[in-house]
Amino acid sequence: MSQAANEYLTTTTNYLATTAMLDFKHPTIQRLIDQHGWRHLTRYVAIGAIYRYVRDDVLFGYNADDSISASQVLKDGYGQCNTKGTLLMALLRAVDIPARHHAFTIFNELQRGAIPGYLFAITPERIIHSWVEVELEGRWINLEGYIIDKQYLQKVQASFADQCENFSGYGISTKCLSNPQVEWSGEDTYIQKEGIADDYGVYTQPDDFYRKQESNLSGIKKILFRYAFRHLMNLNVNKIRANGVPSSN
Repeated sequence: MSQAANEYLTTTTNYLATTAMLDFKHPTIQRLIDQHGWRHLTRYVAIGAIYRYVRDDVLFGYNADDSISASQVLKDGYGQCNTKGTLLMALLRAVDIPARHHAFTIFNELQRGAIPGYLFAITPERIIHSWVEVELEGRWINLEGYIIDKQYLQKVQASFADQCENFSGYGISTKCLSNPQVEWSGEDTYIQKEGIADDYGVYTQPDDFYRKQESNLSGIKKILFRYAFRHLMNLNVNKIRANGVPSSN
């Protein structure tokens, strides 16, 4: 085997590896895959099925930490860009589809509304963000449209039906709220892309990025977020999902 072929094989193997975060051998993840039969689908169809599951069955919400494992995200049943991305990567790799992590920051303004106003003051101006890149037919495709579940998105869309261009808020930053790029068609999907501030590049494993990068919050703010603030944020998000955006907003 040539050196180039060896390097390609090594790289591909790394994009399929299990890690502490991408723990796709966990029994709950294996059961989920078996229940949905994702191993028996073509690569294109499997990507779409897994993508839609993570987008809509795992609700938009705030977990205790960005670096929790995929099995913990599945157990929580909700997540945001980073945590839902971890689950998406794990599920893709579990069915032998190469996936990698692309890290960014986003401006906090796109979270206004999803994060209640009384908590927005503690939010950093730039928030750690990521999306998943999946390999299909020799090219890497950006997947970001999985962050916001369809039920929540539809409630926000209904509340801002007269706005299309350059919408930012409620966990969304898109050029067109009424028709964002969130459906799988073999091309890039996006829902927060217009709010990106910094590009930290591509990582083979998300674990490597989170070992390197400091979290959004530290000290007492981090503790308060984990045990109090995020629960208030999730309560707010769940109210929007159920009832729409309050008219006062």
